[in-house]
Amino acid sequence: MNAEEVLNREDFKRCLEFHGHLCPGVSIGYRAARAAMDFLAAQRSEDEEVVAVVETDACSADAVQVLTGCTFGKGNFIYHDHGKMVLTLLNRKTGRGVRVAMKPDAFAPDPEHMALIQKVSRGEASEEEKARFHQRHTQRSHEVLTMETEALFKIEPARVDLPPKARIAPSEPCAVCGEPTMATKMEEVEGRRLCRDCFRRER
Repeated sequence: MNAEEVLNREDFKRCLEFHGHLCPGVSIGYRAARAAMDFLAAQRSEDEEVVAVVETDACSADAVQVLTGCTFGKGNFIYHDHGKMVLTLLNRKTGRGVRVAMKPDAFAPDPEHMALIQKVSRGEASEEEKARFHQRHTQRSHEVLTMETEALFKIEPARVDLPPKARIAPSEPCAVCGEPTMATKMEEVEGRRLCRDCFRRER
């Protein structure tokens, strides 16, 4: 499949709409989520049938949420702050899991592209450099979308304990700020029940 075919897929368009722009990161997330769901023969999670564990809070995480249907609000999208392009997908119905990790030599940083990213992020790029940045950003995205899956990722079965399903608990007002807080996430101090924010400030 060439890049244009992927760009015209409805599921990829939804990822771009959610994320806001085309970039290598969202393209990596799209490829990883597709690979994981294909491996598990899983459908998009309408409730909590599928659980996604990501190890980065970068652009790729947005594509994972869109494709898998796993979200923070449903409690089946879990973030581990490891700074890795890794996705673990778990299927509650079958008990199977898969870990999709980017290979170290799959998408080596391009010095020109990285330098342009830094200049643009600092607001120091000229108009010519901005245009070149968008050109390289698009080219790098296309590279990700057309690479062979096996060249891009290490894919292996995952043996991970399934997290408990999302719990719904009543809220009660914090004794300090008065804001409604989920009762199971409050701390008790000298007979008073505090939200965690107020608890930290009182320590």
